[in-house]
Amino acid sequence: VICVEPSRLFSPKNGRLDSEDQRSRHCPYLDTINSLSSFPIGRGLKSHAYIHSVQFSHHVFLNLHTLKFYCLPDNYEIIDSSLEDITYVLKPTFTKQQIANLEKQVKFSRAYDGTTYLPGIVGLNNIKANDYANAVLQALSNVPPLRNYFLEEDNYKNIKRPPGDIMFLLVQRFGELMRKLWNPRNFKAHVSPHEMLQAVVLCSKKTFQITKQGDGVDFLSWFLNALHSALGGTKKKKKTIVTDVFQGSMRIFTKKLPHPDLPAEEKEQLLHNDEYQETMVESTFMYLTLDLPTAPLYKDEKEQLIIPQVPLFNILAKFNGITEKEYKTYKENFLKRFQLTKLPPYLIFCIKRFTKNNFFVEKNPTIVNFPITNVDLREYLSEEVQAVHKNTTYDLIANIVHDGKPSEGSYRIHVLHHGTGKWYELQDLQVTDILPQMITLSEAYIQIWKRRDNDETNQQGA
Repeated sequence: VICVEPSRLFSPKNGRLDSEDQRSRHCPYLDTINSLSSFPIGRGLKSHAYIHSVQFSHHVFLNLHTLKFYCLPDNYEIIDSSLEDITYVLKPTFTKQQIANLEKQVKFSRAYDGTTYLPGIVGLNNIKANDYANAVLQALSNVPPLRNYFLEEDNYKNIKRPPGDIMFLLVQRFGELMRKLWNPRNFKAHVSPHEMLQAVVLCSKKTFQITKQGDGVDFLSWFLNALHSALGGTKKKKKTIVTDVFQGSMRIFTKKLPHPDLPAEEKEQLLHNDEYQETMVESTFMYLTLDLPTAPLYKDEKEQLIIPQVPLFNILAKFNGITEKEYKTYKENFLKRFQLTKLPPYLIFCIKRFTKNNFFVEKNPTIVNFPITNVDLREYLSEEVQAVHKNTTYDLIANIVHDGKPSEGSYRIHVLHHGTGKWYELQDLQVTDILPQMITLSEAYIQIWKRRDNDETNQQGA
């Protein structure tokens, strides 16, 4: 139950105090509404809400499950159209036509507190140390097909889940957050992700916390897989909106290497054994991990550490089917090479900045030089696949940045607003516009790229 606390009633629709003839004739206390407080459910004589209404003369209460308003202690239902703004903020809904028009939306909305904002380009509260999750959630909320699916609750509300399954809570809360982020009638120009994050803590069994900094890539990987599973998806056969949007495929070639300490002759003999022949498996992926070259340890003549730079295409060479990389396990060494066989509509790059060893986590500060539009990945596909893949060009739509040290750094995100073609930087509650050329100067950690389809051209304000 929510207590709608006293003040004079402000009408969000016309931006002024309601006149007497516009007020409800059903409840004399409607012109006292100002703010909201929550209480345990119930309106009986011993309920928290009833006692609060008597002690503090707060009379208007809202049931969050039924979205019905009641006057206490008199205990009657209030029916008045002026209350619709409150219920809409708590539970926004979107028609198919409204969803279809989001990509063309260029108008700012005015929040009820007077601030203006672009729906979708909205700050999220950092409750304590959840900026890693905020950045990922904001990135995903700006992927149009994923956003559109979750804006319409009918798409997923009838999915059957086993009794007692808690994972579907993740789906429900993510849908609610999407609708609040894209709500053109918000009270404020920011949104609290509290319910969403509570579901994350519960469903991840406290792997991801609100009070402790987490890793953005680890969270993204877990969240996408958990969403896919909660929507009824499986590893191989059953697809969901998550796999439709992000899943690609590749071939992984693996060759076992003889132990480096063995004599040369013995190594030569072993290479003829079946165990040391190259094998190939087909595998799917939700994101591609791009490895950075080792950062140099030397300083320049001014005793400043040099921050190295590397072109995006250099680190993408890992997936050209030719480049080999050595992987070491406790007992064995392998050479692997990768070749892409299917490019998804939205491609996620995770740039591997952190290296963990037994003692600490080290961060690689290398700057990746990338264009924000027109990245063609055709050369990373096998020849037979190139013939059937007509569209292989991608444009950047989201760029998550990690600033500072590995354990105590912070996250921010750059997102493209599709309607205006402008870029914005979001860091918790702060939202500022940013020039596209400034995006490439940051320590990019996670990127989302959109594939151009058919005759689509670049709409970005670069």
